[in-house]
Amino acid sequence: MPRLPELVLFDRDGTLIYDFPYNGDPDWVRPLPGAREALDRLRARGIRTGVVSNQSGVARGLITMAQVEACMARLSELLGPFDTIQACPHGPDEGCACRKPAPGMVTTACAELGVDPARCVVVGDVGSDVEAAAAAGAVGILVPTPVTRKSEVAAAPRRAETLGDAVDDVLAGKYGYCR
Repeated sequence: MPRLPELVLFDRDGTLIYDFPYNGDPDWVRPLPGAREALDRLRARGIRTGVVSNQSGVARGLITMAQVEACMARLSELLGPFDTIQACPHGPDEGCACRKPAPGMVTTACAELGVDPARCVVVGDVGSDVEAAAAAGAVGILVPTPVTRKSEVAAAPRRAETLGDAVDDVLAGKYGYCR
């Protein structure tokens, strides 16, 4: 029987919820179809879940960190509980260690929960999600959406058609990622 990961981290916008760019309104936090069921299946197997989300709207002055936190609280009400939630408030040119594709949010989430990154999976809808996973030593799964670039799809070593399919693959041990 394959060993399952200890932690699955999800990108927020476009992966778990509809992507309303620079959203600061909790009323606009709307789960994508099947998101709750996918998360519940992981939790039922004892796998912890978390969120890793770039929130550059803070650096751009379009939203506040308090608004990000309110939207994350609404996300937790609708799809939680999550074992960890990480949000990067930096802009793309700030050179921080947390903004995906950098590994900071993934490694911080793993350290917070005492999980070896090799026992972690990251699921997201763009290439930077998969790149952050790889940089942290985790496994990345791309779930393409209409905004995913064709080059990102081509470059992703692991893909799934839907969030539910990604979770099915995780629960089946399809990638053999865990030591």
